[in-house]
Formats: sequence, structure tokens, C-alpha cells
Amino acid sequence: MIIPKPVRFETRPGRLTLGPGTVLAPDPALAGVAAWLRSELGPAGGWELLPGEPGPGAIVLAVGAMDPEEYTLTVGDDGVRIEAGGPAGAFYGAQTLRQLLPAEAFRRAADGPREWSLPAVRIEDRPRFAWRGCLLDVARHFMTKREVMRFVDLMAMHKLNVLHLHLTDDQGWRLEIRRYPRLTEVGAWRRESSTGWNGPADGRPHGGYYTQDDIREIVAYAARRHVTIVPEIDIPGHTQAAIAAYPELGNLDVPLEVRTTWGVGPNVVNVEDGTIAFFKNVLDEVMELFPSPYVCIGGDEARKDQWRASPAARRRIAELGLRDEDDLQSWFIRQFDDHLTARGRRLVGWDEILEGGLAPGAVVASWRDTLGAVLGARAGHDVITCPNTSVYLDYRQAPGDDEPVPFGTVLTLEDVYSFDPVPAELDGEDAARHVLGSQCCLWTELIDSPRHVDYMVFPRMCAFAETVWSPRARDFAGFRDRMRVHEDRLAALGVEYRREDGPLPWQRRPGVLGRPEERDAWAARIATLTSNIRLT
Repeated sequence: MIIPKPVRFETRPGRLTLGPGTVLAPDPALAGVAAWLRSELGPAGGWELLPGEPGPGAIVLAVGAMDPEEYTLTVGDDGVRIEAGGPAGAFYGAQTLRQLLPAEAFRRAADGPREWSLPAVRIEDRPRFAWRGCLLDVARHFMTKREVMRFVDLMAMHKLNVLHLHLTDDQGWRLEIRRYPRLTEVGAWRRESSTGWNGPADGRPHGGYYTQDDIREIVAYAARRHVTIVPEIDIPGHTQAAIAAYPELGNLDVPLEVRTTWGVGPNVVNVEDGTIAFFKNVLDEVMELFPSPYVCIGGDEARKDQWRASPAARRRIAELGLRDEDDLQSWFIRQFDDHLTARGRRLVGWDEILEGGLAPGAVVASWRDTLGAVLGARAGHDVITCPNTSVYLDYRQAPGDDEPVPFGTVLTLEDVYSFDPVPAELDGEDAARHVLGSQCCLWTELIDSPRHVDYMVFPRMCAFAETVWSPRARDFAGFRDRMRVHEDRLAALGVEYRREDGPLPWQRRPGVLGRPEERDAWAARIATLTSNIRLT
């Protein structure tokens, strides 16, 4: 009953009991995994895993000749042996061991020592994809440091290894940049927010940001769980909060405030040398905080109207011999691609970075269906598939108005489970090797609390985890059977997941539902996204 499903699962005769006196014997290279396992099983069992040597009944963590994220887990009446290619594989083996135990093994404390009986098994396991991610939007609605770290734990439990942190947008700038303090003094706060999809304003200020020390803590916490945090600083669009803080970044002569409504705004940063230098300086501080080899600079939904009206932008197009504003955006993105590459990092951008020409070395995150992934991979660029039609977890989970915010199209548990990260057009092609993997996305315009995050993410993240970890073959009926067991683990962790019979009473919130006409307009926009792509 393991999620995500292992490559091979073999049951054997016998059982093993863990309890007071159980010894944990790790290879020295796996000391961090051993410390994590002690911190999880000890409080839940009411006892400590004792240090010691391998022997009868012990849990042994060993290093073997296999890929770094690969592991084997053997349980017999003589003990537990997790053998892995490295710390990441051992960590995933330990996560699987935890799922062999009763759901109470996921609780934070026990009222007395417990003994746990687990079946004798042999499990062989390894991931299908290297990039197994989730985007978390903390720009639209801020999540505290504690809440982000809890989210990391839930990702790691499901063997996801990339947290794409969307830190900036029109509605908020969430990262302290010491060279530019107004980004958080001004840009981290908005005076109110729209309810529903641009319904009535709520009249309540909203904001928050992470200090650089907060980020260092979050990054270190995630690293111990083998989760890489990929930061996103979105440019040239989705930048109204930055322009509100530093008006010289914009194209208008009138001041802007941090945006209080949702959707795609008209404001983009200008293409002046000073603006390019500003964001290079921002990225330098970002790279000091995030050791990830990847940095996302967005590039999505940048409306070009202000550039068309800007004499400075038109001069730049003429000076560079560019065709139009799409070429100008490509040139703009390339400035940061070069900057990151020179510092040993790789740029990630949404599939709009294909418009006007793809920046060399860039990784394409394909969200408007999978066309960007297909074109990017065939051109020899690495891609990440995250189509809004398959893995956007802010979309409602069932039809009808019982959903907390019936937003966008319906994306059911089975829809997510049936998604394949490799586009059908690439099946059998050599270009498929450029698919690094996939990530699900949680945009938070209409998700304003950790409880609501839980409801929208789970159990759909469990289904997504299986699409990126497990072998390609799918069995939704079998997954549902395993989910019924897994739900007890989520409940023990305090996750307020969506149940099969729909929202609980507190989760029905008609006061924040988008108006029907707004929902219809959004659905129409979703339906036309891919038809508006112009790639050259």
C-alpha cells in the first residue's frame, strides 16, 4: 500500500516487530538519513532508535552500487536493510519503511511506548524522472516559514524533490533583497484582495516576506529532505509589486500600487540598462541564498502594449535590429540567461520564452498544454511539463458549487493520475530524453489559508507523485485502493485533504465563490490559451 508505487514489491513469509530496543545502524555516509528517521519514528513510537551495530532486529542503512536515488528495502524476521546508491535513495527507502508501519507512525507523539509489526517484503525502487516538483505560489497569498517547511515535509513524504517557489508577482514581493529594501518595505504588502476571481474587495491588508535568514533556514531544511528549492523572480511581466516599490522600473509616469486584483495585468518593466542591472543585482542575491542549479525568471504573460507605446523600447528594437516586441522579450530574457550561465546556473522560464526565439541553454517549463515542451525538446532544450489542463491543483476537483472556489476547469484525481509527463508527440523520439520531468502547480489567487492549501493539494499530489516516480503503466483502481490506506496517514499528519464524498462543512465557503460569469470567462480563456501561441 505504498504511494508512490514502487518498481517492484514482493511479499515474503514472516513479520518483524519494531519497538523499544530497536537498533539503527547506518553507514557513516547516511548519518543524515539516520537522524531524520530517528526524529520521525522516535516521537511517534514513544521510544528512541538506539545506535549500534548491525544485528538481529536492527535497521541497517547501507550504501550500494546503484543510482543515487535508487534503493532496495528488505524486511525479514532478522531485521530491516535499506541499501541505496546515496543519501537520497536511502531517504526514499526510509520513507517507504515508514509507510509499511501503521498510520500512527506518522503522528508527532505517543502516550506510551508502542510496538509496530510490519510484513516481510523486498522492494526495489527508483524514480522514473529526475525533476519531480511542485510549484507553490507564495506571492498571491503569503505562507509563513513554518507552513512552507510543513509543505516540504509533505512533498518529501511522496518522494517529490523540487519545490519551485514563486516569490514575486503583481500582488506581492516575498524575498528580502538587501540592496533594494523597498521591494519588501512596499512591495510585500497590498491594501486588500479580491474575493473570488476579482469579486468584491475584502478590505483587509495582506502581506509578508521571508528574510534572507528565513530563506537559508528553509533551504537547509529542504536539503535535509532531498528537496531542491528553485526560486522564481518573474520578469518582465507580473512585476507590478516591484514597480510600486521602484517606479523607475516601469513604463508609466504615474505611480502604481501593489496590485489588489487577479489575472494578467498590463504592467511590465522597461528595457532600460538600469532595469536590467537592477534585476541582475537581484539575481546575484538570489543565487547567494539558493544553491539550486536552476533559477526561474518567469517570462510568462508579459503584455507588450506598454513596450509598443514606449519610445525607449522602440529605440532598443531599432538599435538591436529586432523584428518586434516578441524579439525584444527574447533579447531581454537572454541578458539574464547569460548572467546566470556565467555563474554556473541554468535559467528556467515558462514556455513564452520560446516566442521570438529561445534563449540558449534555457529550460522550458511548458504550461500552455505541452506544445512548448515538444518544440523545446525537439530543438535540443531540456523541458519540464506542467500543463494547466493536467496538473494545476488550483483548479476545482469536481463539478458543482460545493467546491470551495469552483475555479477553472474540473481536474479530478483520476485526471491527474492519468497524466504522463512525456508528451505523446515525443513518444519514441530521441528528443524525449530532454524531458527532465514534471511539476504540479498551486497558484494561490483564490487559496488564502494553509487549510485550503491542504484541500486543493491532497489527494491530487499523491496521484501526481506516482506519475513522476513510478513506472509508466497506470492502474487507477489499484491506486484508489492504496489511497484509502494512505488517507489514514494524511489524517495522522493533520492534512485536511479532500474526501471522496466532497468538501467538509467548513470547506464550503460560498462567500468567496467567483461569480458564474467570471468563471465562464476564465474557462473560455483556458480553452484558447494554446491557440494564441506564436512560436518562431
